[in-house]
Amino acid sequence: MSGLAILIPVALLMGLSGLAFFFWAMRNGQFEDLDGAAQRVLIDDEAQSATAQDDDKMDEKHDKA
Repeated sequence: MSGLAILIPVALLMGLSGLAFFFWAMRNGQFEDLDGAAQRVLIDDEAQSATAQDDDKMDEKHDKA
C-alpha cells in the first residue's frame, strides 16, 4: 500500500509533464512541416546513390590495378 502512495503521484507527474511537453511542441511549431522531412529523406537518398556509384567505379579501378 505504501508503494502505491509513491507510484500514483509519480505516474501523475510523468503524465502531466508529457502533456505539457506535447503542448509546448505544438505551440513552438514542431509539427508544422511533416511532409518536408519525408521529402528530404528522398533527396538525400538520391545524393548518396550518386556518391555510391562513384565509389563503385573507384573500387573497380582499384581491383584492376
